[in-house]
Amino acid sequence: MTKKRIGIGFGTWAWGNKLVWDYQPEVDDILLEKTFFDAIDGGLDLVDTADSYGTGSFFGQSEKLIGNFLEKLPTRKLKKITIATKLAPFPWRVGRNGLHKAFKESNKRLKGNMKRVQLHWSTYRYAPWQEEQLINGLGDLHEKGLIEEIGLSNTGPERLNFLYQQLKKRGIKISSIQMQFSLLTKPSLEDEKIQHICDEHNIEYLAYSPLALGLLAIPTNQSPKPSTFIRNQLFQRILPKTKELRTLLSNIGKKYSASQAQVALNWVRSHGAKPIVGIRNPLQAKDAISALSWSLTNNEKETLDSNRNKILTNMPQNPFISP
Repeated sequence: MTKKRIGIGFGTWAWGNKLVWDYQPEVDDILLEKTFFDAIDGGLDLVDTADSYGTGSFFGQSEKLIGNFLEKLPTRKLKKITIATKLAPFPWRVGRNGLHKAFKESNKRLKGNMKRVQLHWSTYRYAPWQEEQLINGLGDLHEKGLIEEIGLSNTGPERLNFLYQQLKKRGIKISSIQMQFSLLTKPSLEDEKIQHICDEHNIEYLAYSPLALGLLAIPTNQSPKPSTFIRNQLFQRILPKTKELRTLLSNIGKKYSASQAQVALNWVRSHGAKPIVGIRNPLQAKDAISALSWSLTNNEKETLDSNRNKILTNMPQNPFISP
């Protein structure tokens, strides 16, 4: 049996976010439109967004931009990609119908083009009774033909298995789970369990932040200072401690005439996960597309695995991840 080729998707967290990514619509929007079409033309086959992508007055901006861009996309191209959004289980979105209004608003912003709806994070840490209600509410929308696919995000193996079984009783499949996964996430038994469940039930494993907010793409002779406080603090804390890893990425990349980012993305793919890489300009889109044309050898994968295990400073974990 031929193993299914793993593609690459792209994420749009930065499309509307001033706090972390210093989004400026008057400068960014034209560039983002070209980035969007270049990415799809190049073969990036999943567009990941969320109703909460966009800070302050830009709430939902990522979905709005994508919806506008999709109106210009030929139907034949639209059929080849998955538009996936995430609905935030805010504490005020209560009960089985808690996400229904959010769904309608996201669907409107995306001009009716959403294919997959994901629960953005687990409520297990603050409202454990709510998670099952919300996922069943998405199941109701699926049964009405309003949602084609359902996914999860930031959900640990125990809850993944539980929620999978709950929907299975209704004849509904969980299509994907999205977790933070990169060379700078801490190796864990929980992640191995999630991957095992995904393999067992044919759930697509999506890896967000595969470049660790851009850290893994920084050459070792550079020490950039991002324009936002959050990324700047993160770079100051983590970048100096990843020099050996980034050197390794660079050396492997030379063999393929590839960037460090491409090597990091293909490391994710070598673990059976589809990377969802954040892109903001056409050059980043082109770089991610180039990663589709080659793969790491087993030896290169194992060398990177070994280096990952030695890193003492990792990316911060989402605080809402469930067991």
